[in-house]
Amino acid sequence: TAFLHGDLKERVYMQQPPGFQDKSNPEHVCLLNKYLYGLKQAPRAWFEKLSSSLITLGFKPSSYDLSLFVAHHNGHTTMLLVYVDDM
Repeated sequence: TAFLHGDLKERVYMQQPPGFQDKSNPEHVCLLNKYLYGLKQAPRAWFEKLSSSLITLGFKPSSYDLSLFVAHHNGHTTMLLVYVDDM
């Protein structure tokens, strides 16, 4: 469900889902406000949102692996590696 939380930046339209069609306007389409499962842009948008949030919290992306974020605070180092298994 993480992929549903990315910010949709472009206009994406879809057909009316079965069972939700407006019978008086069957040719109408839906303009999406958020991502849906299966949209190819969703994983990237989610990762951008996650990265932005982590940077706001003081993490820096590693120059070795963009999925690795590192934060230093009070002499301690925190490393966070992001892995998604169903991209």
